[in-house]
Amino acid sequence: MKKLSCLFTFVFLFINIAIAQQAKYVFYFIGDGMGVNQVLCTEMYNSELKGEIGITPLLFTQFPYCTTATTFSATNGVTDSAAAGTALATGNKTKNGAIGVKKDQTSPVNSIAVLAKNRGKSVGIATSVSVDHATPAAFYGHQGSRSSYYNMGLDLINTGFDFYAGSDFLDPYNSKMKDKKYTDLYTLTKKAGYNLVRGYDEFKKNVGKSSKMILFQPDSAKDNSSIPYAIDRKPGNLSLQEITTAAVDFLYSKSKNGFFLMVEGGKIDWACHSNDAATVVNEIMDMDNAIKIAYDFYKKHQNETLIVVTADHETGGFALGNGQYALNLKALSSQKVSVNGFTSKLNELRKKYNNKVPWDVVKKGLEENFGFWDSIKLNDKEEKRLMDVYDKTFNNQENVNLEKSEYQQDEPLANEAMKILNHIALVGWTSGGHSAGYVPVFAIGAGAEKFQGRMDNTEIPERIAKAAGYKY
Repeated sequence: MKKLSCLFTFVFLFINIAIAQQAKYVFYFIGDGMGVNQVLCTEMYNSELKGEIGITPLLFTQFPYCTTATTFSATNGVTDSAAAGTALATGNKTKNGAIGVKKDQTSPVNSIAVLAKNRGKSVGIATSVSVDHATPAAFYGHQGSRSSYYNMGLDLINTGFDFYAGSDFLDPYNSKMKDKKYTDLYTLTKKAGYNLVRGYDEFKKNVGKSSKMILFQPDSAKDNSSIPYAIDRKPGNLSLQEITTAAVDFLYSKSKNGFFLMVEGGKIDWACHSNDAATVVNEIMDMDNAIKIAYDFYKKHQNETLIVVTADHETGGFALGNGQYALNLKALSSQKVSVNGFTSKLNELRKKYNNKVPWDVVKKGLEENFGFWDSIKLNDKEEKRLMDVYDKTFNNQENVNLEKSEYQQDEPLANEAMKILNHIALVGWTSGGHSAGYVPVFAIGAGAEKFQGRMDNTEIPERIAKAAGYKY
């Protein structure tokens, strides 16, 4: 009888230990376009600012488990964000451009967020870009085309997660509907029981009054596509750190069973598409600050919390070194705005001077925003490059051919200044598109030991599900 009692005690303890080791709270951070070199550049940049050669680790790179993942899609060696997001959300490969469906572009597949919801968890999906963009949409949407933004908004409502956050909806009024027989997404979210708030201050006023919530940036931002880059942020702008704080506060208060939260640093990818190295570094540091919110939560709930950080793909084919056996990454600190932000400044000057902006005025703008002729010394060739672009585009030119990247159209002079600074920093880019490079995977907390050994991106949600006890 005594042996039987000991056996029951052992089994009871074993079950309790197994349950305790499951992740009750899951944080899933995705740096869009954040390849291995983008992360390493940020760490080496921070060391150079201290006058050192080496790395100053980010918080998430110090997590005890670290590996890499492959990212190819079902149809392409180089994935797009829709297929990569679907892989990270559902564990299924699909065709480039498809969201939450199999390769046939019609058969829906559930995401790990849905599995969490089915287990009684509170669920949040958050991003620094529009909430219906490819990566966040992969966690709730099922569309054959990633550009079906209005339909994606309907999926968001129908899936019914507890918390969503981002810049806004991209197509709230269904612009593709010719007969205009529709109800806008703002009205539909309200009917579905969501309290849609704008800005972090409004969130704080309403958090205790809402059963379900959507957090968008203030109307004053006048941009549905994204919140501002970290390097361009002004007082009152919504930040990824605020979004993450809001998500944690809301979800933790709503569920005794735990929560699942996906947070995307979406504009790392945008900056990489534009080959804007200084802005990339600032976006990665900004995402690291958002991860600190999760880490602070983890320290209070260490046995129940899992944090996983990864990327959907690498963007730009980013290289540390351009032929010389050296780096000069500290030069990037002289850039004070994104290339797109400097484009806006040049547009303001065009209006002020009726498109006849004097070179001295433009030169002052380059000095203030890129450090040229001040912290960054230019040689004659580099200065001539800037003046040649100025002559072609500011000599009373009304129609200027803008430099186009995936998400931006920038002034040629802004783009040329960025290229010169990249060269001075001794970094390079192979394209303005995605690459097939490995992406990093970092993990800490309950079940983090599962993230070892090279893996495919489809394995990441499977391992999270096992760590959290979701039925996959």
